[in-house]
Amino acid sequence: MECRDSSDQQNPPEKSSLSSEADNNVPDKRKRESEPDSEHQNLWWKTTLCSYFRRFDGSCSHGESCRYAHGEAELRPRPDNSWDPTSERAKKIARTETNGGEKEGEAGNVMMTEALEVEGEENSLGLSKCLVNLPMKWTTDDLKNFLSEEGILFNSVKKKKGMYVGFVTFESMEHAIIAVKALDGKSIRNNRTLKVSDVVPRSFEKMSKVATPSKTTQEVESPSQAVDGSNMIATAIDDDDNDDGSSIPNGLVLKGRSVRDVVTPLAHLTYSNQIETKKNSLMQNLRKLTNNVRKACPNGVSLPEWILKSKEIGRLPCELMGVIDSPLINGYRNKCEFSVGYSLQGKPTVGFLLGNFREGVTAVEEPVGCPNVSRISGKYAAIFQDFLQHSPLPLWNRLNNSGFWRQLTVREGRKPCKSSEADNFENFIQEVLLIVQVCTLGFDDGHVKVEVEKLAQAFSVGSSTESPSLPLTAFVIQMTDDIVEPRIHDHINDLRFSISPTAFFQVNTLAAEKLYALAGDWAGLGPDTLLFDICCGTGTIGLTLAHRVGMVVGIEMNASAISDAQRNAEINGIKNCNFVCGKAEDVIASLMKDYLASAKKLDDISDASENNEETINANKEKMTDADHVLGPEDSSSIDHENVSSGSKCSRDENELQKKCTLKSSDPLQQFKNVVAIVDPPRAGLHPTVIKVLRTQSRLKRLVYISCNPESLVANAIELCTPSGDKTEKGNNQNNWQWRHMSAAGLARHRSKSMPYSEPFKPIKAMGVDLFPHTPHCELVMLLER
Repeated sequence: MECRDSSDQQNPPEKSSLSSEADNNVPDKRKRESEPDSEHQNLWWKTTLCSYFRRFDGSCSHGESCRYAHGEAELRPRPDNSWDPTSERAKKIARTETNGGEKEGEAGNVMMTEALEVEGEENSLGLSKCLVNLPMKWTTDDLKNFLSEEGILFNSVKKKKGMYVGFVTFESMEHAIIAVKALDGKSIRNNRTLKVSDVVPRSFEKMSKVATPSKTTQEVESPSQAVDGSNMIATAIDDDDNDDGSSIPNGLVLKGRSVRDVVTPLAHLTYSNQIETKKNSLMQNLRKLTNNVRKACPNGVSLPEWILKSKEIGRLPCELMGVIDSPLINGYRNKCEFSVGYSLQGKPTVGFLLGNFREGVTAVEEPVGCPNVSRISGKYAAIFQDFLQHSPLPLWNRLNNSGFWRQLTVREGRKPCKSSEADNFENFIQEVLLIVQVCTLGFDDGHVKVEVEKLAQAFSVGSSTESPSLPLTAFVIQMTDDIVEPRIHDHINDLRFSISPTAFFQVNTLAAEKLYALAGDWAGLGPDTLLFDICCGTGTIGLTLAHRVGMVVGIEMNASAISDAQRNAEINGIKNCNFVCGKAEDVIASLMKDYLASAKKLDDISDASENNEETINANKEKMTDADHVLGPEDSSSIDHENVSSGSKCSRDENELQKKCTLKSSDPLQQFKNVVAIVDPPRAGLHPTVIKVLRTQSRLKRLVYISCNPESLVANAIELCTPSGDKTEKGNNQNNWQWRHMSAAGLARHRSKSMPYSEPFKPIKAMGVDLFPHTPHCELVMLLER
């Protein structure tokens, strides 16, 4: 029996390579090794509580030789001066920090440039308060009930679900003062400490307002009229005006965040230091895979060899071969989504939010100084911002879900360019698509048409007057929930890709070329390879690798992306790719069954053909549509376009009757090598997809591309954990604890119900920097079995 470290839901921090061997206590069959005398490893001696000691009433078979602390008295601080997070000391420190507001959204950091509309609020300036650190699940009714229980008298209350902040207006200053004394610093649910902030009107709100008659549906408000006293800044500091006459408190300005720091927090580092920072972060995440698979390994089952060898490489599951640099470091984004809102000074602004909306931040600042934004995108944002200064249509209010102007998206397309030409990258941009998102609800069509025409003219004039002039291919207005059709084109590895406005396409084109080349090299492709491109988007991975395989099967749930993928295959004359529209979890099982069963049946037929040609004909006649051989030319027997969520591949009976009978002249496509490349969104793969990949025995190699290493680790836990003799049923109906588990904890839990199958093992990993100046980094891992 092994003496495990801490609990399943808490992992010891991985701050230093010095802790690598000391924390690794997982030899074969869970048999414990003697504690080395290395001074380096002793740094972590007795810094983690022994969970075995706690579970079994203070008994541990290792006695005093156990490297883990038997109780709080033995516990020592870790090398970074932190404590085991499961210990009482750590919990006490966490409570202290929470009460001090260090771990929560501080009221001084709430940058609210808009508030929920309250009837008569224009007369309540000074009587409005912003409550910070409220439970996100609370609604207006929940906040009202809470205030009533506390005996607080109020006039009106607004709280939007999903945010930490709410707004309260009082009848009188006396009521407001009483409420502040009663609520400020009060502990509420989950040890949250309530903060009460003043709601300070912006400078233009202090101007005397001109009374306006009630508007008809055809009348359009000016920006200041549309705000009507509802767009405000919340701050915990006294609302004295600054010396310059601005209504923004000095304290708030000093605590305000720079948009450069928010959008590109690593921009202050040299690029080499950025790469080193990302490499260390990836190593930290990868160690969690080793630790969690060790924990999830069923009792009585030997630990995988790769876990035993992980001790030699710093507890990594496999070698991390480094991080590939981005060929283009500045201005690399080919797609920028700019928010529309008010700055801290109350100016209509096109740029980026200064923080999370749910934390009460709605302030928008210009993208000046953001090194990841291209010059062209920044110029179009400035043109749009200048236009908004005089537009009579209101900006979007995120709290009320009202307004007209919402967002500007700039997508850039380039002609073929090599990495060596990155210094002159802007010269290769030849197409630009501008998408302005609006909400026309409640606005007169005539006024909307006039404003849109004015904006189109502003973009046209602005692009032509720049030196050099800015490319402009199309400008579209996107109504809420509407789909827009114009496209632009980009190039990867000399292939031309058509991109619809909403389809996913890697934002760093030159770095994406390196990413796809790496995935193809690791996949071990060949003419006899059947490649499943899961979460294929516009088909970039499958199409760039199509010339190296027998067939590509792409799966994607976004219909417009699938349309782009099919169009891109036609544009580039690629005929060995099939793209299926549907959720991967709904269609992958039937697709693998069809393609792989067909290939297996074909192998049997080919073997028999050497002895008896008549056997071949007999087998061909017996083949059902599910066993039909799917070669590049006749694979349309699966009606890919009609695959929908929750259903198997639908087929047209008449077409099947024509296509499901093989002619002797049809090529016999054999797939001896089955490979999958997955590139899921940040949440990772659906559990159903993981189960299909794990249990499909013919799938021997899997290349996982992830923009979120934590999701990759969670999915890899299920893919790599050995199966036990007995499979547990994953019944969570009466288990509320799973809601509080980490992604890794849930993966360990699900691995218990994984059908008996051969696990994958991590072979190697590599980072690819697609996002310079930010903490994000793509991680590629090769898994084999």
